[in-house]
Amino acid sequence: MRFQALRQGSILLVLVLAALLAGCAGQSTTAITAAPYSLAPAGALPDFLADAAPRVRDAYRFAIANPHALETVPCYCGCGNMGHTSNLSCYIQTIDEAGSITFDNHADGCGICVDITQDVMRLMNDGRSPKAIRDYIDSTYSPFGPSTDTIMPQG
Repeated sequence: MRFQALRQGSILLVLVLAALLAGCAGQSTTAITAAPYSLAPAGALPDFLADAAPRVRDAYRFAIANPHALETVPCYCGCGNMGHTSNLSCYIQTIDEAGSITFDNHADGCGICVDITQDVMRLMNDGRSPKAIRDYIDSTYSPFGPSTDTIMPQG
């Protein structure tokens, strides 16, 4: 009788383990996909960002690696008065033909610039089109002030 109970318990344990393993095998794992943008290496950042907050550093890294994504996005912090023409101008003054970057330190001290860039990063990651991103930025940030005179995205 005791042997039979032990045997039934063992069979039950094997069945439970088999069910658990089958359940695990049947689960699909979601692959972690890369964002549709890249970030420049931290070593590409200018020295004035050495003590900057991580979100500011990431915004500069995004601007370096994805200038096309920010050149059609306006800034609403009032920096148009400084000659800025887009959110990209808050980070980068020029990129010469050799790829050398002259940085602008404006976004290092401006939360609106960085917030706009963080939103662009998030919306790109969500698969939004450049036009949808522009529409979102315009509707969200226009209450903060005048926009830069920024070209519209294609499409």
